[in-house]
Amino acid sequence: MNAMIYLKITGLLLFLFAPLSLSAQDSPEPKVKSATEQETDGAPELTEAADKAIERGLQFLLKSQNKNGSWTGENGATDIGGTSLALMAFMVKGHFPGFGRHGVALDRAKNYLLQRADDSPNGAMGSMYEHGLFTLALSELWGMTKDVEDNKRIQVALEHSVQVILRAQSPLGGWRYGARPDAGQDTSVTSTVFVSLASARQAGILVPTETINRVVDYYREQVWNEATGGFGYQGNTGTTLACTAGGAYAAQLCGKRDTEWVAAAIRHLENNPKAFNRKELGHFYYAHYYAIQAMVQAGGDHYAKWYPKIRDSLIGLQQPDGSWNDLEKEPHPHKTPMAIITLGTPYRYIPVYQR
Repeated sequence: MNAMIYLKITGLLLFLFAPLSLSAQDSPEPKVKSATEQETDGAPELTEAADKAIERGLQFLLKSQNKNGSWTGENGATDIGGTSLALMAFMVKGHFPGFGRHGVALDRAKNYLLQRADDSPNGAMGSMYEHGLFTLALSELWGMTKDVEDNKRIQVALEHSVQVILRAQSPLGGWRYGARPDAGQDTSVTSTVFVSLASARQAGILVPTETINRVVDYYREQVWNEATGGFGYQGNTGTTLACTAGGAYAAQLCGKRDTEWVAAAIRHLENNPKAFNRKELGHFYYAHYYAIQAMVQAGGDHYAKWYPKIRDSLIGLQQPDGSWNDLEKEPHPHKTPMAIITLGTPYRYIPVYQR
């Protein structure tokens, strides 16, 4: 076992997660269960239909990747967040840069992100939302690439990226789109940014306890609605499933998994009648990208009941070309990888997505 993988496992133990971090070379293919097997043993694992949907989604990503390794956003510009998520979508099934049949394509994506980091004058990678996704991808890539020199570059970029996040935290505990502490805060960006910090901390990067405590205060004191159990976007009114999912997952990663207020957020998610209706639920893919991870952290029956519903919903929503998109819109670079990551939850390759 190489030193970086050992470090990741040690970080997992310290941060209340079960260790599971194999090299891309040694990773076994998980068992794909038939629908009948799943129904009889009660375990919400992969079905053949889900596995095929993931493979079709990955093929769509390969076909839509730019020559420079990036993926393009809705405005025609290359998208750091979308590229980071696309890399994560491959990693969720055990594909890493430099290994296997997708190694070359993932190398190009990794090199694109590292080059963008080198070119950034202040270390910020676009908005803080994109920056959080970038940091998360680098953290999970660190120690898992074929080239030792790449791992050194990833470490330097990751350390700089975390420092940008620490400097940009609002005095009240959250983050917003600007990479500065006076930019404000909202639950969507804060959840994305903090998940990346949790991943970096697992990997061995120093994240001060004070930073985590301020995040807890933000969720508990400023955006949690005691009456509904959900989280608001800014303030504790106007709770949404997307904000509640992201807030619950981030709070769980802060070590608050067993608190009553986080349990109330889980109940809010589970009792939402619109949860699996894309026509009625705003930010559908974003919401479920976080909701499934919150259910993993909640454990047991929560995950067992949630995963089959979102799995079957996503399989039905996949487009003929293998992508996922919003209603009446072209595929968005974030939607397809988020759907793949959600479907691929049972694979258990990425530490931050484990309990």
